[in-house]
Amino acid sequence: MSKSMSTSTSTSKPSPKSNKPGRPNKAAKSRKPLVYGAGIVVAAALFGYVSYRATAPDSPDSGSSAVADVTAEPDAGVYPELAKLARRDAGDKLAQGRADAPVVLIEYADFKCGYCAKFARDTEPALVKKYVDNGTLRIEWRNFPIFGAESEAAARASWAAGQQGRFWQFHSAAYAEGVKEKGFGKDRLKALAQQAGVADLDRFQADADGAAAAAAVSKDQEQGYGIGATSTPSFLINGRPIAGAQSTQTFDQAIEQAAERAKKPGNAGEDAKGAAK
Repeated sequence: MSKSMSTSTSTSKPSPKSNKPGRPNKAAKSRKPLVYGAGIVVAAALFGYVSYRATAPDSPDSGSSAVADVTAEPDAGVYPELAKLARRDAGDKLAQGRADAPVVLIEYADFKCGYCAKFARDTEPALVKKYVDNGTLRIEWRNFPIFGAESEAAARASWAAGQQGRFWQFHSAAYAEGVKEKGFGKDRLKALAQQAGVADLDRFQADADGAAAAAAVSKDQEQGYGIGATSTPSFLINGRPIAGAQSTQTFDQAIEQAAERAKKPGNAGEDAKGAAK
């Protein structure tokens, strides 16, 4: 990536009015992609470049910042190695939808990211209603805190809420309008957990402060760096990278194309049948 790319992505904070991804802090930018395979290296370079384009000052405020043009050929911009990052664990408390769903959307997000909140409020509920509820889509969350200590604390708190089966309720509370502006200090996170219906707040606090939460968040974070994600939100839809809080139509097209591909022998849908057992 060129020097101009790296400097262009370290400036202003995200505005919730745009679909562009949130930009990472300097610590996040210093991480280097891991090598999962030759295809991952290519995808990581592409993902990083498009994340840069999505945050460049002269980028158009439109859906064009998606990594792959989802109106193109269905196989264009799809990386099988990235599709394999779907965990499809029926016991995953930070996921929703059937473990054997033909399409898996993986979201790498930060609770302090305005664009992530925009996706959570404006787009995700429609996707759940249209695709998760009928068994087509599974959504897997990856904590990808890139905006400092409060981001890390909120990520661990979300994991802790998940241990009591209230991750998605915590997710909704944390992404509600105006919440991130109040910060994510310890008392605020406890209040959000209570709002989310977490029953045992003492356990919640112990879990959030514990080693297991830190390890789970770190695992998700390193996976995000490993695929070349440099901003939030970043998504994989059956191996197709998408950067930014794109329009609902963009996600509809990507999900429907992925569902069609999954019907072909040897694609993600076939693999899902074995992975979910």
